[in-house]
Amino acid sequence: MNTYISAIGTANPPHSIPQMQIADFMASALEFNEDDTRRLKALYRLSGIGQRYTVVEDYTRQNGEFTFFPNTTKLEPFPTVQQRMEVYREHAGSLSEKAIRNCLSRVPQTSLESITHLITVSCTGMYAPGLGIELVERLGLSPSTQRTAINFMGCYAAFNAIKVADAICKADPAAKVLMVCTEICTIHFQKYTEQDHLVSNALFGDGAAAALIQAQPGGNVNLELQSFHCHLASDGKEEMAWHIGVTGFEMTLSSYVPGLIKEGIEQLTNQLLKGHKTNLSEIKLFAIHPGGRRILEVIEQELGMSREDNRFAYQVLRDFGNMSSATVLFVLKALMESLSPADQDEPVLSFAFGPGLTLESMLLKVHHAG
Repeated sequence: MNTYISAIGTANPPHSIPQMQIADFMASALEFNEDDTRRLKALYRLSGIGQRYTVVEDYTRQNGEFTFFPNTTKLEPFPTVQQRMEVYREHAGSLSEKAIRNCLSRVPQTSLESITHLITVSCTGMYAPGLGIELVERLGLSPSTQRTAINFMGCYAAFNAIKVADAICKADPAAKVLMVCTEICTIHFQKYTEQDHLVSNALFGDGAAAALIQAQPGGNVNLELQSFHCHLASDGKEEMAWHIGVTGFEMTLSSYVPGLIKEGIEQLTNQLLKGHKTNLSEIKLFAIHPGGRRILEVIEQELGMSREDNRFAYQVLRDFGNMSSATVLFVLKALMESLSPADQDEPVLSFAFGPGLTLESMLLKVHHAG
């Protein structure tokens, strides 16, 4: 029995900020001198990011006009976890709803009343009763809609949600599964000056992405799920981590991560393709989570890809930055929008990475319903 991603929709907050404007904010907030500011701006210029989106309008303002951060020189007292979660709860529902409605607008034959399962994904906030129940109410879904929450798994979590949806559809061919990844990363800015934290602050933005997954093709273009493979590079578990601290969620993103991915990506790909008639050399369509520019480059080197092969990842990185779990769905959406009937049955190779160090892979196939 086959399972299909029939549609993907996305949404972002209204505040779009040029990357170098964010660099100015960070240099001021961290009280950097001229030399440190110059080095920070070089890091931002090399990121491959042109702009990012945020729910926090303070990033567009000068000190003295803030509404989230204190209007003090050192931004003290720094916002607490509770204050950050209040902002998360204020925005997560509306952002998720916008992404879901954008998704379902692509498959008008699918009604909200027909949705049987809802999967919510996030690592940047949580509350109870929770985002799932809020979305049931916002969207007017059936009270009997089955809900699953996938939390705190980081940038690869969309893969786990897709796996859960795949299992649901295989168990119940009549199921229509709606999944939504909602990440509000920018509420977790921390004032640490270590290189790992500077890199984290240079990468992450806010966004949501939703997908409709079912046991039959839906829209004109579908991605048929073929197989999954996960690898845990436990030597890297300290290199990418996400902890709840006193003043927010604290990201560790070591400069060693691209090297660890480089070491494991070929084996991951070979295991994914094992048992399939598809060889890596035959794959022309890729949807890779843009965890950062260097990560994309090392994957290209190891798998013999060109930058053009990886164009959808670079496009999303440039326009949105890294939005954690939502990002790979943005990439898949961009890929789907580029497909034509000539791409029928073409394989698609997709990757995402996160704490653990976890390397997730997925093989899909293009299916045109028409």
